[in-house]
Amino acid sequence: MREETESARNQFSVSPAFSMQQVISVWVRDPRIQKNDFWHAYIDYEICLHTNSVFFTKKTSRVRRRYSEFVWLRQKLQANSLLMIQLPQLPPKNPFFSLNNGQQVADRMKGLQKFLEQILQSNLVLSDSCLHLFLQSQLSVSKIEACVAGKTSFSVAQAVQSSGLRRFHSEEDLQRDLSVSCDSDSDSSDCRDPRHKNKVSPLSKSKSAATLDLRGACQEELLSCSSGSA
Repeated sequence: MREETESARNQFSVSPAFSMQQVISVWVRDPRIQKNDFWHAYIDYEICLHTNSVFFTKKTSRVRRRYSEFVWLRQKLQANSLLMIQLPQLPPKNPFFSLNNGQQVADRMKGLQKFLEQILQSNLVLSDSCLHLFLQSQLSVSKIEACVAGKTSFSVAQAVQSSGLRRFHSEEDLQRDLSVSCDSDSDSSDCRDPRHKNKVSPLSKSKSAATLDLRGACQEELLSCSSGSA
């Protein structure tokens, strides 16, 4: 009788892997002014991701992206979806956007996070390799396109798993594969070169006070994510 009870219980029990709710948490935070020289600068943002979703093999990641790269991502995802879905809008491009205006930076940052939160609810978008490389690799958008097209010496999975390591490419790959650094804040720019050592200027406290509410939103499990962003 006991064995029959155990058998019935096992038959209708749900595996923990399936009973656990899949969660994808994403934060856009820590805006930083990147300076190539005295005349050219732009802002990029840290994207922290923490998930238990089966769509992601890497459960925790941290990358930095700029607004123009978000624009590229939306265009790419929309094209790849073959118009089967309508993606949410990004915060609008502002011709009067100032790198030193804390409120404008905070509003854009909130809009970028809202965009990511919404697109991560779509299984169709979650199956797109461009999204995974955008969120979990340091590749420029031109290298993402090349990687997805199979034109690089590394696969999508290798690019994701190797992100954050001190050395990913060989010296030969670095010379051949990396793209040229952008030197302006133009939203049409789509390149980034890790070899170019930009001067980093964090926003001043007085001009970035509006972002403090977002920085406190990250949970304890992502404290390690922010430790390396200095």
